[in-house]
Amino acid sequence: MSVDRIEDIYPLSPMQQGMLFHSLYAPDMPTYFMQLTCDLQGRLDRSAFARAAQEVVDRHSVLRTGFVWEGVEEPLQVVYRGAALPVAEYDWRNLPAAEQSERWERLRSEDRSRGFELGQVPLMRLALARVGEEAYRLLWSHHHLLLDGWCQGLVMKELFSGYDRHRGAAGTDGADERIGRRPYRDYIAWLQQQDMVKAERYWRETLRGFDQPTVIFERDGNHHDEAQYKHQRLRLTPEQSQRLQERARREQVTMSSVLQGAWALLLARYSNTSDVVFGATVSGRPAELAGVERMVGLFINTLPVRVRVRGEREVWEWLRELQAQQVEMRQYEYSPL
Repeated sequence: MSVDRIEDIYPLSPMQQGMLFHSLYAPDMPTYFMQLTCDLQGRLDRSAFARAAQEVVDRHSVLRTGFVWEGVEEPLQVVYRGAALPVAEYDWRNLPAAEQSERWERLRSEDRSRGFELGQVPLMRLALARVGEEAYRLLWSHHHLLLDGWCQGLVMKELFSGYDRHRGAAGTDGADERIGRRPYRDYIAWLQQQDMVKAERYWRETLRGFDQPTVIFERDGNHHDEAQYKHQRLRLTPEQSQRLQERARREQVTMSSVLQGAWALLLARYSNTSDVVFGATVSGRPAELAGVERMVGLFINTLPVRVRVRGEREVWEWLRELQAQQVEMRQYEYSPL
């Protein structure tokens, strides 16, 4: 690692710590390998597209970040001054549609099998497959350590805005990008200012007396076999959905609380207990951090939700209590799991 190439070094966020641990613990599991695909229509200037994509990487430090965990007291993320974004190109225009589809699926599978070396940058790459005179398929792969779902829209918007600018499209002067976004380091600095002692006190009190995992069914060791699982799908009609939403509004309960209550009931029935804990993912973007809605990085976090299911309670009263618990929990959503 050349010092001249390094721009910054700082700790990981709580979710990054967990993802890094699981990525190292089970390197063959592609859980955190993210792929986004989309179809592009029209005449594509491939050179302008590649330049726009590289600009996005140059602009955001988190997209030039690798991870170090050996020889250090705690894992660190290392921001490099530069990282060349790989953009692979394929021309399948003369192939039958069936073979195009076959090659596309093979490309996705091989790309996923390649994975990423977490210490090397960038942990992101693109592939463009031309399937017609004015038709392309885009494959965007990245490790979840870099980005959450919120950021995918931000990055794609910047990519195509930059592409239009390089092609000289009217009204695309890049002013939005030049305003600049706060670097991910600012969020890490905010995290380091939070009161972890107070957060630990809150979670110890919240989880006091809970000492058994919520188990739906027993599984043999660490064996993971998709054949063990079944899927059951239930669709509400538009009328049922509307009635449920209207009732929730009247009771001043969010749909999120309704769904979490339903999940808690399901877990309680299957695990034969009235005290369950499950994980809930939160956005993790603190309102007090100015500009956080435009920042690019991994902000989401997973927090334990403890629910006591009491059959004698009126359901909407119970859901309002669950909702109040969620609001209180959000004060400590920065907590490491």
